[in-house]
Amino acid sequence: MRFKVIPAVVALALIAGFVAVTLSLSAGAASVSASSATNGQLHLAKECSEYTGQPGGFCTFTSSNLKQIPVLSKVYYDQAPGTPPGLLDSNVVLDATDGNRAVGRCTLDFSTGRGLCTFSDGTGDLTGFEARVDVDCPGDGVHCTWDGTYRFNPQPRR
Repeated sequence: MRFKVIPAVVALALIAGFVAVTLSLSAGAASVSASSATNGQLHLAKECSEYTGQPGGFCTFTSSNLKQIPVLSKVYYDQAPGTPPGLLDSNVVLDATDGNRAVGRCTLDFSTGRGLCTFSDGTGDLTGFEARVDVDCPGDGVHCTWDGTYRFNPQPRR
């Protein structure tokens, strides 16, 4: 009789341990997957009074709703405007200082003052940064807004 009771107690202890481990692992996995991607609305304003129209020209952000892109961050343009005619179509680097940068592409139609910028990745605090923003540069073309969405895709450590 005693021989049968001990295996039953051991079996119950093993089952209870297995259930506890399974629940703790699944709870951890849920919290990791829930927090692994961050996304939301992106609203930036920039001024381009120092933009030269030459490769390396830049604009400075004057407002931002995203802490990873602080005010005074800059966006640098790799290509000069005019190719194709009437457009700025350029690779860009968003420099949020201290090695925090994102790479992307912007296109602006000078006849409407409207365009699109997309970002595909970054470094530092902008690692995994993806964004799609509508650009609006009304009137003087110096003051512009970027409004759209962003996402941080988790990236493995490199």
